Amino acid sequence: MIKATSDTRSHLVEFLIHLIGWGIVFAFPVVMLSRTGSGLTWGGYLRHSTVLFAFFVVFYANYFLLIPHYLFEGRTRHYLLLNAALIAFVALGLQMWQEFLFALPPVRREAGAGRPMPPPRWSFFLRDIMSMALVVGLCAAIRLSRRWTQIEAARQEAEKSRTEAELKNLRSQLNPHFLLNTLNNIYALIAFDADKAQAAVQELSRLLRHVLYDNQQSFVPLGKEMDFIRNYIELMRIRLSSNVRVETRFDVFPDSRTLIAPLIFISLIENAFKHGISPTEPSHIRICFQESPREVRCEIRNSYHPKTDADKSGSGIGLEQVRRRLELAYPGRYAWRQGVSGDGKEYESVLVISV
Repeated sequence: MIKATSDTRSHLVEFLIHLIGWGIVFAFPVVMLSRTGSGLTWGGYLRHSTVLFAFFVVFYANYFLLIPHYLFEGRTRHYLLLNAALIAFVALGLQMWQEFLFALPPVRREAGAGRPMPPPRWSFFLRDIMSMALVVGLCAAIRLSRRWTQIEAARQEAEKSRTEAELKNLRSQLNPHFLLNTLNNIYALIAFDADKAQAAVQELSRLLRHVLYDNQQSFVPLGKEMDFIRNYIELMRIRLSSNVRVETRFDVFPDSRTLIAPLIFISLIENAFKHGISPTEPSHIRICFQESPREVRCEIRNSYHPKTDADKSGSGIGLEQVRRRLELAYPGRYAWRQGVSGDGKEYESVLVISV
């Protein structure tokens, strides 16, 4: 419905442009006759406007017939030959029309009068042919420009649809990935603290509401996403031992209306809990979110305890999904720095998104 309305509006604008353009063209003889002082008569206007009418015929024969059915179909040779025949036919008809219906009395050169002889008729015929060839070139340029605009609009629409489909596919992959990591945490709790495991299941049910419903939208309010992240961090805290220190800071505007891609940060936090915790050594995780009028900043630092090959908690696809989603949702509008410190003891991930 929206596309049909847009097409109708586009065709109406195109019609008005043509109407105004040709109105100016056909008004030109009136201006010229008035400026030369020869007087404006119906016969004089009709004689001058016949040339313009010939241009009109050549223009729209190309606009509606020859260009779309021959030039756009790759039949360039047929297009050129048909245009040559059209121009010759119309130019010849124009000359015959003006000669038989608007014939002027012959101009005789009298001795001593100094009056010049009129140019030969073939020069007018050649002039009309060249003028019509320019009209054909102008028409082809207009139609090619319009077609390029339509092709570009279709390409952008196809790219947008492809991007939306890929983003939807990435979000659908993220759901089971997030659920798998969370279930692994709850499974670890069951072995030594059933009460904490039960509390974790309740927290998980609240998180899944956000994952299953809000994740279907392209963007969600930043405040709502922060609430989800806070709940997720609290869920992760349940299984932590006393030698792990988790610090969080959320410098986000109250009732923030900033829109953000859902679950864009969760894999970074998952990664911090996965690689930042050691069962035997002191560990730390620092998570900071900051919002400014133009950007959202996520900074995560954690002690670095890489998992062994025997640890199957997570498949490692989370960060790759984050990168791909950023490229699709925020092309050229994000900066992501990540890596291990020089001493190999701390991992840093800093993501800045322009909103």
